[in-house]
Amino acid sequence: MERITLCYDHEEPIRLDKFLASELDDFSRSRIQDLIEKGMIRVQEKMVKASHLLKKGDWIEIEIDEPVPSDIVAEDIPLEIVYEDGDLLVVNKPSGMVVHPAVGHFHGTLVHALMHHCKDLSGINGIARAGIVHRIDKDTSGLLVVCKNDHAHKNISRQLAEKTAMRKYVAIVHGVIPHNHGKIDAPLGRNPNNRQQFSVVESGKNAITHFNVLERFENQTLVELMLETGRTHQIRVHMQYIGYPVVGDPVYGPKKKIGDRGQFLHAKTLGFVHPTHKTYMEFSSELPDFFMDYLKKIRD
Repeated sequence: MERITLCYDHEEPIRLDKFLASELDDFSRSRIQDLIEKGMIRVQEKMVKASHLLKKGDWIEIEIDEPVPSDIVAEDIPLEIVYEDGDLLVVNKPSGMVVHPAVGHFHGTLVHALMHHCKDLSGINGIARAGIVHRIDKDTSGLLVVCKNDHAHKNISRQLAEKTAMRKYVAIVHGVIPHNHGKIDAPLGRNPNNRQQFSVVESGKNAITHFNVLERFENQTLVELMLETGRTHQIRVHMQYIGYPVVGDPVYGPKKKIGDRGQFLHAKTLGFVHPTHKTYMEFSSELPDFFMDYLKKIRD
């Protein structure tokens, strides 16, 4: 049994089944309604109907009646831990590491490494996502907060949902961006022509990315990006959409391969209010060596 927890953070009420249909890309409306009828979807820990109107701040807990790996075992994989206490830890994930087990990645993930490092991890999203509150792509490097208990998990999840947590990325993109600042407000959803990819679609989920130009080169630009929302592949799709795809991106970038580490995208800065002592905490990480080497190359 796998469990997913969502927080509804909009002002206007919406039907439970309609909201879940927009959030759970791989679930049909009939399947969602079946789970609701079986009592496997609850709002504020109560059984409700598909027509139940959600209000801002409601927690939705979903139990998925599908088998999840039960044989996930700890693996002694080195971790770069930036901060740790009794509630959470902040990890600097290397490029190339998958965050949690999935098809084709049943070993060597961040979750396997965390299980070796920690005795306790939050279980809200099931064993396959133990401790994981948010994700970054396999070939994106940088900071992630991991929660050790359900209290911390719910608190950090709420901050992410309410857009009070701060996430800044650094990327190298193709092309020279002429303006110093920008805001990309374009909804994202599954690419209708390729379900393995995402694209800007009118019926997609709200997605907003802000960017600042840090440095310009002959044919490329170094940018800082701030996420207002956290959709899958958001930065990569948004930058492709405005004509400046991330360098090295094997999915959304040009066909010509640059480097062997995937996209030049790094989650550099992460800020949030600690769930227990309520103080604001902010962490920053250095760009990985391969990223710095490429910057030196295009500067020269």
